[in-house]
Amino acid sequence: MLKEKTAVVTGGSRGIGAAIARKLASLGADIAVLYAGNTEAAESVCKTCRKDYGVTARAYQCDVSDFNAVKETVEQIKADFGTVQILVNNAGITRDGLIARMKEEDFDAVLDTNLKGAFHLIRHLTGLFLKNREGCIINISSVSGLAGNAGQSNYSASKAGLIGLTKSVAKELASRGIRCNAVAPGFIATDMTEGQADNPLLQKIPLGRIGTAEDVAEAAAFLATAGYITGEVIRVDGGMAM
Repeated sequence: MLKEKTAVVTGGSRGIGAAIARKLASLGADIAVLYAGNTEAAESVCKTCRKDYGVTARAYQCDVSDFNAVKETVEQIKADFGTVQILVNNAGITRDGLIARMKEEDFDAVLDTNLKGAFHLIRHLTGLFLKNREGCIINISSVSGLAGNAGQSNYSASKAGLIGLTKSVAKELASRGIRCNAVAPGFIATDMTEGQADNPLLQKIPLGRIGTAEDVAEAAAFLATAGYITGEVIRVDGGMAM
C-alpha cells in the first residue's frame, strides 16, 4: 500500500514512534528513523523493519529542536533515499510541573522539541513535497492539547500548538496535493507513562483500558493512506476526551 514511499519518523527509536515506523514498514514504506540519543534502540527498530518487511530503513541521530541540525539531516535523508513522501512528527518530551513553580527552561525545552521540532521538519521537507506535488504530514499531538492537563501547561501548550500548526499547514499546502493531519493519543502505555497505573485519569476511559503504541500506529497508518482527509485531528484515547 505504501510501496516505493519513504517515511520520516521522528522520535522513532521507542514507544509510539517505533510502533509507527514498524507499521508503515509493514505497508511497504522505506523508513528514516530520527532519534535523540539511543542509537541501539533506533538501530533495532531499523533492523526489524528490514528483516521483517524487506524495506530500506536507516537511523539518523538528530536534535529536532535545532533548525540547522534538522536541515542537515533532511539533506542526508534525501541523499540516501532520493525523496520523501511521508513525515511523522512524533518526537516529544515532558518537563511536568505546576505553573507557579515551572522553570522557564522547562517550558522552553518542551516547546522547542514538541512544537518547534515539528515546524523544523515541515519547513525543511516542504520544498521536496512541493516539488513532488505530494506529501503527507502526520503530527502526533495529545488529548492534553485538546483539554489541557494540570501540571502539564508546557506539554499541553505544545500539543495544542501542534493542532493549530496542523490546520494552518493543511490549508496552506492542500492545493499542491499535500495533506497534514494530527493524531491525539490519550493514555498510552509507553516509557513516558510508566509507573502511572494508579493515575485517576484511567477511570475516565470508557473503553476501560490503557492504549498501546500500536493503537496510535494504526491511526497514523490510516492517515498515511487516506488521500481525501486533511486538517483533521483523530483522537486515539478510548473515548476519554469525548
